Amino acid sequence: MLKNKLIPVLIFVAVILPFVGSLLNFYTDWLFFVETGFSSVFMTTFYAKTGVGLFFGTLLFLFIMSNSLYANRVHFPYTGIYILGSENFRLQRDEAIRFVKPLAILIGLLLAFFAGKWGAMQWEEVLLFTNKVDVGTVDPVIGKDIGFYLFCLPFWEMFKEFAGFVLMATAVMAGIVYFVRGGIVLSERGVTIDEKVRRHLAVLTGIFACVIAAGFYLDSFRLLLSNNGVFYGAGYVDVNSRLLTYRILTFLTPVAGILLAVGIWKGALRLALLAPVVVIALYVIGIRVYPGVLQKFKVAPNELALETPYIENNIKFTRFGYDLEKIETIPFDVDTKLSAADIANNDATIKNIRLWDHAPLLKTYSQLQQIRTYYKFFDVDNDRYKVNGQYTQVMLSPRELSYADLPSKNWINERLIFTHGNGITFGPVSRISKEGLPEFFVKDIPPVSLADIKVTRPEIYFGELSNDYVVVKTRVPEFSYPTATGNINTTYAGKGGVPIDSLLKKALFAAKFKTEKILLSSDITAESRILYNRNINQRVRAVAPFLRFDVDPYMVVDENGKLKWIIDAYSYSDRLPYSKPLQGGINYMRNSVKAVVDAYDGSLSFYISDPQDVLLKVYARMFPGLFKPLNAMPNDLRKHVRYPHQFLQIQAAMFAAYHMTDPKVFYNKENLWQVPALGEKPMEPYYTIMKLPGEKIEEYILLLPFTPSKRDNLAAWLTARCDEPNYGKIRAYTFPRDRLIYGPKQIDARINQDSFISQQLTLWNQRGSEVIRGSLLVIPIEKSLLYVQPLFLAADKAGLPELKRVIVAFGDQVVMEENLELALQRLFGGKKAVAAVASAVTADSKASPAALAKEAMGLYEKATNLQRQGNWAGYGEELRKLEQVLKRMVQ
Repeated sequence: MLKNKLIPVLIFVAVILPFVGSLLNFYTDWLFFVETGFSSVFMTTFYAKTGVGLFFGTLLFLFIMSNSLYANRVHFPYTGIYILGSENFRLQRDEAIRFVKPLAILIGLLLAFFAGKWGAMQWEEVLLFTNKVDVGTVDPVIGKDIGFYLFCLPFWEMFKEFAGFVLMATAVMAGIVYFVRGGIVLSERGVTIDEKVRRHLAVLTGIFACVIAAGFYLDSFRLLLSNNGVFYGAGYVDVNSRLLTYRILTFLTPVAGILLAVGIWKGALRLALLAPVVVIALYVIGIRVYPGVLQKFKVAPNELALETPYIENNIKFTRFGYDLEKIETIPFDVDTKLSAADIANNDATIKNIRLWDHAPLLKTYSQLQQIRTYYKFFDVDNDRYKVNGQYTQVMLSPRELSYADLPSKNWINERLIFTHGNGITFGPVSRISKEGLPEFFVKDIPPVSLADIKVTRPEIYFGELSNDYVVVKTRVPEFSYPTATGNINTTYAGKGGVPIDSLLKKALFAAKFKTEKILLSSDITAESRILYNRNINQRVRAVAPFLRFDVDPYMVVDENGKLKWIIDAYSYSDRLPYSKPLQGGINYMRNSVKAVVDAYDGSLSFYISDPQDVLLKVYARMFPGLFKPLNAMPNDLRKHVRYPHQFLQIQAAMFAAYHMTDPKVFYNKENLWQVPALGEKPMEPYYTIMKLPGEKIEEYILLLPFTPSKRDNLAAWLTARCDEPNYGKIRAYTFPRDRLIYGPKQIDARINQDSFISQQLTLWNQRGSEVIRGSLLVIPIEKSLLYVQPLFLAADKAGLPELKRVIVAFGDQVVMEENLELALQRLFGGKKAVAAVASAVTADSKASPAALAKEAMGLYEKATNLQRQGNWAGYGEELRKLEQVLKRMVQ
């Protein structure tokens, strides 16, 4: 009785609940796509998943059922009362035969269901196959268009795996039916198989041999994706041994399958075994043994000569895979003739040298501008703006709401009241106050603008820290920001979110988010809207899951004062022949899309930044309404498009070896580069504003230096241009190889060896302060290089980092001063190098020798008193000032 009651419960839990959950997710996802305006994308994906799932599920069910029904119709002589017999358990054959047919149908339906679910997950491969295009480039070995590898090969491999599974499942199912019906009998003398069963299994075996042959055919293409140690792709051994063997096996295996099937059909054991033995022997010899012999005795002694054409293929296709072909290599004849006049002529470059590092600045912003504990600065972004008429590099950080830090956590607070972050902190990269703190263009809540950049819509409903959902336009006022006299409230006025205008929708969203409060709350009205998929990374992935999105979205203030997120997106594949893969297998990548998300209403747009990308051409055919051309992006946003830091890092890692296009040089690694490392981590690309060699105006670029492999001197610097009309152009400036150009590690060592700098650092550390050495930047100016490193001081690890010193190196000189202007003044003299300090320098230079001597004596006495008191930091500071006075005395 209890058993009968449990059966409906189990069916409800196992079948009904998952089905209802799927319907619920389907409807809420549909509402999300309607809200964002991409319902056509949703329906295309839905039709593809449904169609592909039904195709594979139906195909499996029909094949298994047709074989199962055939097996059930075959009659066999009487073979005993029992299928299994023992003293404890006996199963009668007649009873089992009654159940075998419905059981086979049930198992077939179950397998079809799982095949359908698996097939639905292959929707992207199927759509890529049905919308494929030719690339126009063929592989150099087999002669197939590259489009075959990108769009067709994954589909055929998937279909081959499916066919193999179907045949194996069918054979097992038919075998069970035959065993129950007496076609296969187990006895003390062994296994007896009826002639009719053998013939059925012979047909299945022949079909399975064709599937194996298809696998050999596809394996011949995968040779072009293999790793040969020295390079990637098919080498001499692959082309002259394995490829030929695979082609023979492709034609031989079906023949062997027919012979095997005939042998099974006739019951001729020797004939049945001979064919597969020949195939296995050929496989072992042609794929395993002979290639090893060929490699050892022919290729290894003559590797460069024999592998040269295949190394050329690897170089060509790796450069294509990571878009390295567009990199323009230009010699850069560096010198040390930089003068004060050159510094003055490159004033915009100097003013935009980034002194504020991301990590210290994030701490500083958090302590100065967080305002309340429930606000949080998650990241600091780098961008450029026209500020008060000047082209300026800035650091910007959104002030998001941190739900983990809310003082009182409950459903009303988290979902109805605290719904959004507020505003940004925005300032120049190089300016510092007298206290060593950053200056601001925009700060505080509500936003206070100290420049001509205005934020008119500061609310951040969609961000990097946003929770899964909030309900807006309710009877409960939303918290906007705190003031000295009380809290200011607001009501959402955007078009984002889904209206909860019916009891059904309330019930659906209550079920989706597993809370009855949405259904029961009296604060939610017919005007209320639910905002979900609020995390911007999840939001863009929900619409375009086939793209890979950058881990560093950045915020932009448009000309109307609204906040927008820009996220770089990449198309990628792991099927490009001869291309060296990244960790994870990707060997083709393009920054083909710029996604824009409105921080207030969550509206989405996807813009094509690389119209030549073949993968994106196919995605655009799959989803006609998803992508827009880049020129459709508003002009004020297009000015803030930047070359992605992550992509240049990947390209640089590849270009370090693949700038060598001569196969002999590549093989010998004669000119291998590496990204320099300070400490354990390699340097990362950094944005700056500068005038590139040969150009007339400054522009926003992304820059990364190279050193020779296992050496510390500079070999080259790579730069990606971000401003129109040169966006996306990359240059590699190579240094002369006949003389030493200091690299970051060598400059770092010289800084450590400077007696004054090392003494000062020691004094600060002894005092208990934490000294934070910022990023060492290499700044090309004219034909010379400046090296700039900021120094930050914090009372402890949780203290407020203050930018206290700037170290600048040029040639053989290293100086440390309170700011960049003073450091440049020391290096290049008083020829109006820096306008900001020119007047002060002039005033100091007019002081009489007697006045300077008196000032020096005062500084000496003060330093001596500080030394007696044990104030070593103060002592070091007075010695530095004394040094400056003594230098002025000898001028």
